[in-house]
Amino acid sequence: MNPLVEPAPRGPLLGVNVDHVATLRNARGGDFPDPVQAALHALRGGADIITFHLREDRRHIRDADVLGLREQVQVPLNFEAALTAEMLDIIERTRPQMVCLVPERRQEVTTEGGLDVRGQFERVRDGCARLADAGCRVSLFIEAEPAQIDAAAASGAPCVELHTGAYANAVDAGDDALAQRHLQRLRAGIEQARAAGMRTHAGHGLNLRSTAALAAMPAIDELHIGHALVGHALFVGMEQAVRDYKACIERAAGQRP
Repeated sequence: MNPLVEPAPRGPLLGVNVDHVATLRNARGGDFPDPVQAALHALRGGADIITFHLREDRRHIRDADVLGLREQVQVPLNFEAALTAEMLDIIERTRPQMVCLVPERRQEVTTEGGLDVRGQFERVRDGCARLADAGCRVSLFIEAEPAQIDAAAASGAPCVELHTGAYANAVDAGDDALAQRHLQRLRAGIEQARAAGMRTHAGHGLNLRSTAALAAMPAIDELHIGHALVGHALFVGMEQAVRDYKACIERAAGQRP
């Protein structure tokens, strides 16, 4: 089974985002803790994909980390990046198996909201074509909005990653009614993207509480999780943290219709 094109038999594939290991390192400078070593520990815990976001301001992952991940990690890499000339050049040189195009604003703490594919359609379409020529499987990080999903499908991207931040926040706030509304919106978006022939991924803000309901959806191929998983790893270690998330996903997938 090729994890680049096939859904996992025991639930969605788990992409572990190591950005916040780099955030901790950069708080003091130096080289520790090393996000590349964190990625290798995540693999021992069962991670299917390693995700990282090289930001324009290099606030966490650095260029040397990207090279280290490319050299040492033996599972698919998911390179999150803004749609800029600099990032496209770096991706073409690095040639990761996967690329997720995301919006990026300098003042934000973390990525907020989805990419406006509809509003910059030609630019996104051209970027998708360029990355496909480099051998990368492209996904677009978007809101579960019908117009954005239609634009993503027309752009030539084979995958979308739906932004789960509002749903995850509602779960954390204990607002079950709001969480269910967001979950239904995500479900509808997944169905629309599937009908358009796209693979469907989800991520942002997910923790063990909010992961299960998404993992139970049959049409979700991948979940990409970072901050909460790395925070959990501070208490139990990276390998065990990944095992805990994998177990959560597999339990939920067992309830799939």
